[in-house]
Amino acid sequence: MQKFYQRDIDKRVDKVIAGFPIIFITGPRQSGKTTYIRHRFKNYEYFNLESFSDLEYISSDPKHFLQEHPRNIIIDEVQRMPELLSYLQVHVDNRQEMGSIILSGSQNLLISEKISQSLAGRVVHLTLFPFSLEELKKAKIIEDNPWQQILKGFYPALYSRKIPIDEFYNSYLTTFVERDVRLIKNIGDLARFRKFMILLAGRVGQIVNVSSLADDVGISPHTAESWLSVLEASYVIFRLSPYFKNIGKRLIRSPKVFFYDTGLLCFLLSINNTKELDRHFARGSIFENLVIAEVKKNKSIDDISAQLYFYRSSKNEEIDLIIDSGKPEITLVEIKSAVEFNQSFLSTLLKVGAEIFPDSKKFIVYAGKRILNLKEASILPWNKLEKLNK
Repeated sequence: MQKFYQRDIDKRVDKVIAGFPIIFITGPRQSGKTTYIRHRFKNYEYFNLESFSDLEYISSDPKHFLQEHPRNIIIDEVQRMPELLSYLQVHVDNRQEMGSIILSGSQNLLISEKISQSLAGRVVHLTLFPFSLEELKKAKIIEDNPWQQILKGFYPALYSRKIPIDEFYNSYLTTFVERDVRLIKNIGDLARFRKFMILLAGRVGQIVNVSSLADDVGISPHTAESWLSVLEASYVIFRLSPYFKNIGKRLIRSPKVFFYDTGLLCFLLSINNTKELDRHFARGSIFENLVIAEVKKNKSIDDISAQLYFYRSSKNEEIDLIIDSGKPEITLVEIKSAVEFNQSFLSTLLKVGAEIFPDSKKFIVYAGKRILNLKEASILPWNKLEKLNK
């Protein structure tokens, strides 16, 4: 078993375990799900449906299996046997025991839909992402500078095993494309799907024109949208919507696309070292990706109702990140990849804040090391993002 590092998802598990009979822990491939659940639920019996013997044992007679193992069980890679869910529904309805069954698996469109339909009201969905900066700090394994951290990424195996970064991401990408993508959707041309991912990485932090992206790959816009959904369902990318007071416009206007893991993003962009990263045309967008992905991970634990947006005015004045937690005071975040703070960073933040968001907390996040508490805004280093919650 891999070396275990404490995970912040424990806070969410503590809150929900007494209220639901089934806990479903999902997340991207290699985010540490199996390691976490086997550590957290040490006394539960573990079954992995990627094991032929476990799959054969359970699928041969699911009802008998649940009679023999009525409680305190873990069923990993549950997407391999979606028909099990209907048996689980009857089983938990009869027993009414909270927190007795743990399901886990890499999220995909099929299993998400089936769990929502079969186990509504009986299951709570929790997402385990790769490490957060805060988790790395607590474990004392965080990198000294943001560029090395961006390049290495956040997957637990890179910290618990001695494995070269490029070897890890090459294996990760090959397994994801050739195995997981086929499970989610029948994509025939996997080489073209890889090209799609690479071109999408080149558009990180930009408003994505799906038609233009589709033309560059040589596929239809409908296919491009379908492939974006595959990457979202697999926790490779997420979309950041523009902020409008009119909710309908948020759904219609084009979003930006970011990657959950910056190491995978750099690998797709063929960035091999910090020198190449420093010279890369997307350097600022990659740093922006680091910050926004980190906030998204943090909010999935500490503020699950929070909504994240970006703002762009008709005059192209832009705020990189807006955090809306449903409170009167909204949070505005400008992200700068510079290592030294400059007063000019405040210009757009203060102008848009005064005109559009008068009741707002304002932050600058930059690649430096010092915290500055100015009258106009708080200035935070890249590795102090937990202070956005204060």
